[in-house]
Amino acid sequence: MDPDKRLASLDVLRGLDLFLLLVAGPLIHTFLRINTSPVWDGVRHQVSHVSWEGFVLWDIIMPLFLFMSGATIPFSMAKYREGVLPGKQFYLKLLRRFILLFFLGWIVQGNLLNLDFKTFHPFANTLQAIAVGYVFTALAFVHFGRKGRWIFGTACFLAYLLVFIIFGHMNLDPQDNIAMVVDKAVLGSHRDGVIWNPDGSWTWNEGYQYTWILSSLNFIVTVMLGCYAGVLLKDRTYRPSYRAILLGGAGVMMIVLGLAMDSFFPIIKKIWSSSMTLYSGGICSLALAVTYLIVDVWGIKRGWGWLKCFGMNSITAYFIGEAVNFSSVSRSFLHGFEHLTGDYYPLVVTSGNVLILFLILWVMYRKGLFLKV
Repeated sequence: MDPDKRLASLDVLRGLDLFLLLVAGPLIHTFLRINTSPVWDGVRHQVSHVSWEGFVLWDIIMPLFLFMSGATIPFSMAKYREGVLPGKQFYLKLLRRFILLFFLGWIVQGNLLNLDFKTFHPFANTLQAIAVGYVFTALAFVHFGRKGRWIFGTACFLAYLLVFIIFGHMNLDPQDNIAMVVDKAVLGSHRDGVIWNPDGSWTWNEGYQYTWILSSLNFIVTVMLGCYAGVLLKDRTYRPSYRAILLGGAGVMMIVLGLAMDSFFPIIKKIWSSSMTLYSGGICSLALAVTYLIVDVWGIKRGWGWLKCFGMNSITAYFIGEAVNFSSVSRSFLHGFEHLTGDYYPLVVTSGNVLILFLILWVMYRKGLFLKV
């Protein structure tokens, strides 16, 4: 395949992101539930989202997923920058993708299958954040030139920041910041985390701190950062190795800016703060630069199939991994190990679960079945 149409590094890095979420994560979390020793506190800290301010390994998974969705746009939509005019089919395809991602998000985290409208959450999932970011970024890529795209991304970034400065007065209380105020006002009882009481009344869950409506501005920025990276990696003006250096340099710059901004607007993933957007974008850029250098520049392309089966069917992997519980299947075949493994039996079951997911994706990869939305 023409490397300007698809980079193997994009599939590998996206696959690594999903492998961490859907395979390594469940195995590590199960192991840590069994082993409560303080010896594992360092690992436990890195695989659990921070309570509010700060950033750990587990916090990069969602930004990287959004970033990678943007990085594919310059490759999948290159024809629209080469003279082909977007027609009705282009906009219908974008609309279809938007609707399908929201629908899948409703199944995964929106409680759609509860068949109870009062517990339905219309906007509460990574897939829906991707839907918003992807659509706006795709439109910007197709209709704006390079300068216009930078202006658009910067405008979204500044708009989020200005809302906090003007209306939020930089109040960063987990339940009273302006992003949370907007979510509560717009989503009301359908906001994720609402607690329903037996008498039919409901209250806010103080432990739920994620925001989605205002944060969408920075979801767009994260996807746009991925798009900028994709444009750079596709630019034949520079040698491939120099592209990796430029992208890595941009990543370092964003990390430094994010850390500098942290002093007055802390890195908070749950509201997708401006500093977090820059900081995580920098990490994503560095990760892509390194992966691109190894896989596409140095040509080390063998042995990545176990990651590409996740990366080339990313939405399928995420949906199955998050929405389907294979425990009953695993227990049906592995129950004999319970008396042999004792306290570690849950780890055996989890291993069976992730193996089933991996086998499904591996078969699809080997058969060339790639489901797109």
